[in-house]
Amino acid sequence: MPSYSAPVKDMQFILHDVLNVSGLDIPGYAELEADFTNAVLEEAGKLTGEVIAPLNVVGDTEGCRLENGVVYTPTGFKEAFEQVKEGGWPGLDMPEEFGGQNMPYVLGTAVGEMFSSANQAFTMYQGLTHGAASAILVHGTDAQKATYLPNMVSCQWTGTMNLTEPHCGTDLGLMRTKADPQDDGSFKISGQKIFISAGEHDMADNIIHLVLAKIPGGPEGIKGVSLFIVPKFHVNDDGTLGGRNGVSVGNIEKKMGIHGNSTCVMNYDEATGYLLGEEHKGMRAMFTMMNEARIGVGMQGLAQAEAAYQNAVIYAKDRLQGRDVTGVKNPDGPADPLIVHPDIRRSLMDQKSFVEGGRAFLLWGSMMIDAAHRGKDEDADGMVSLLTPVIKGFLTDQGYDMTVLAQQIYGGHGYIEEHGMSQFTRDARIAMIYEGANGVQALDLVGRKLAQDGGKHVMAFFEMVKSFCKEHGEDEAMVGFIAPLKQASKDLQAAGMFFMQNGMKNPNSALAGSYDFMHLFGHVCLGLMWARMAKAAASALSSGTDDAAFHETKLATARYYMARRLPATSMHLARIESGADTVMALDAEAF
Repeated sequence: MPSYSAPVKDMQFILHDVLNVSGLDIPGYAELEADFTNAVLEEAGKLTGEVIAPLNVVGDTEGCRLENGVVYTPTGFKEAFEQVKEGGWPGLDMPEEFGGQNMPYVLGTAVGEMFSSANQAFTMYQGLTHGAASAILVHGTDAQKATYLPNMVSCQWTGTMNLTEPHCGTDLGLMRTKADPQDDGSFKISGQKIFISAGEHDMADNIIHLVLAKIPGGPEGIKGVSLFIVPKFHVNDDGTLGGRNGVSVGNIEKKMGIHGNSTCVMNYDEATGYLLGEEHKGMRAMFTMMNEARIGVGMQGLAQAEAAYQNAVIYAKDRLQGRDVTGVKNPDGPADPLIVHPDIRRSLMDQKSFVEGGRAFLLWGSMMIDAAHRGKDEDADGMVSLLTPVIKGFLTDQGYDMTVLAQQIYGGHGYIEEHGMSQFTRDARIAMIYEGANGVQALDLVGRKLAQDGGKHVMAFFEMVKSFCKEHGEDEAMVGFIAPLKQASKDLQAAGMFFMQNGMKNPNSALAGSYDFMHLFGHVCLGLMWARMAKAAASALSSGTDDAAFHETKLATARYYMARRLPATSMHLARIESGADTVMALDAEAF
């Protein structure tokens, strides 16, 4: 059975040596001293490694079952969820007034990665609740916050987000679910939603559904969509639970992965709902959840790659196959371990350089969310808005690819369920699809985010890279890092210029290159992260660190990324500059 060990040391390195979180002028960050964050991460690592990770295979094997309208989660899930609730983990970064611990989002992200690596399907129950609670926190009335948030922050009640319908996914303006106004200010919600993660289960006393629906007589299309709070059980004025609302589960989807999470068809039959936010402004309220969820999904892609990589390393060191072409390394055995072979090393280095670079990227993005929300920094808000589709799309695409590489290390055994490697690949696959399929993320990046605020934020990103390169260009320790980063940034700027020159007269020229642009941008972001990590590692070595091996390994991995991964930017640029002609050449009938 696969194992999982939380990468606490690497997280500490990023938080303190690279991001210097405790020295930043962001409210709450002064408390993020190394000893404090280490204690939190160590405790989270113990819970995820000892309690949650062993249930990953159980959830995959058993799945959820629907009996008489009730969904039963896999063996051990309910007991583990109680431990998670008792530890206060769901409310780690939620406000104290509602029972949370008010810690920064960046620390919640680091802990969230551990939970997702250990057991993605299990972690989604609390993850969706966090998103729903965040939407109520931002858009709810004081009465709604008081009614729902204390129990949602503790996960006594869980939450969902209900967008998709059988006939509409990305194009939510086509939805048919309706909300009829009632004399008491409530609404009667009727319709069907599909693909609802954690839509029904046996681990919480109540489930608070956030449902998109249309109020009759409102504007057509997406402008007529509103958001509603629809509890599974009615909530009485004194906070106790009343009778069952008109919401039921119609089916559990049979999926490729995340079997331990109940993905439900939800039926609303004149269920009582309460408007969240303003009428016909549902998408604005829902996007409070969606943006947080997209960062969280990017984290899932990274998390599955980390878990798969850990197990691939163990197998590569243990499995004896062939002899090292440069000389026998295991003379007492019939063969050398897999890890001596260059192609195995290439695969593991691809995985290692992605996971560690992606982790830095994710935590940097989370830090900007704190700067925006806690520090009211509009520039940080604009930057993370620009980078959200990159975090979601690039980390999940690459994360999935890395799980495939990890599975490949096992050879035929990777294809056999006994070794558990296929689960990482199957679980990672959904992250490329939900919360906005990655093609949509690329369109959002090129079609909306590049031009946002007159292109201010993408220009700020280019200036950030330029300033870093200028500041460290003469540093001898940074030789081998600055030149590749400069070239990659030039490729990204050239791609942006191509869109500016060709996008208006032929929009397909921009849209046909959007997916490549998202990946080009992602590689530049990881290149920047690796350059920053290389600087931190070199500084630690020059000042006399107690762990020279760790920092030397960082530098070696950084060099690998610069030499073997970052040059992909030139390939993506070439594709972008080829335009749309070859993409759009065939008539639809020719396919």
